[in-house]
Amino acid sequence: MADRVERPWGWFESLGSGEGYQVKRLCIHAGQRISLQRHRHRLEHWVVVAGDGELECGGTRLAASPGTTLLVPCGAVHRASAGGSDLLIVEVQRGALLSEDDIERLADDYARAPAG
Repeated sequence: MADRVERPWGWFESLGSGEGYQVKRLCIHAGQRISLQRHRHRLEHWVVVAGDGELECGGTRLAASPGTTLLVPCGAVHRASAGGSDLLIVEVQRGALLSEDDIERLADDYARAPAG
C-alpha cells in the first residue's frame, strides 16, 4: 500500500510511476478544496471515482461525480472541490517534472499561496 501524504484538504498517495508519468489517488474531504494552481512541466488527467463536487480548469466549471473526467493541460489554472461527500480522484500526471515542486499556487484556503 502506498504511503499517504496528508494535506489540509485531505490526502494523496502515489499508485505507480514510470518514465514521464505518475499515477496518484487524491481524497478531498467534504467541503474542502485544493489550491487554485497550475503546473509548468506536466499535464494531468483526472477521473472521479467516488463522491461529488466541482472541477475547474481554465475558467470552466464542471460538476464532479463518479465517471467525470477532466484533462488539465500543462499551464492551465485548475482546482478540485469536494461537495457534501469526500471526492476521490485518480490522477495521471505526464511530463518532464512530476514533483510537488511543480505546483504554482495562485490562491489557497490554507495560506500556502504567496501573498499579493
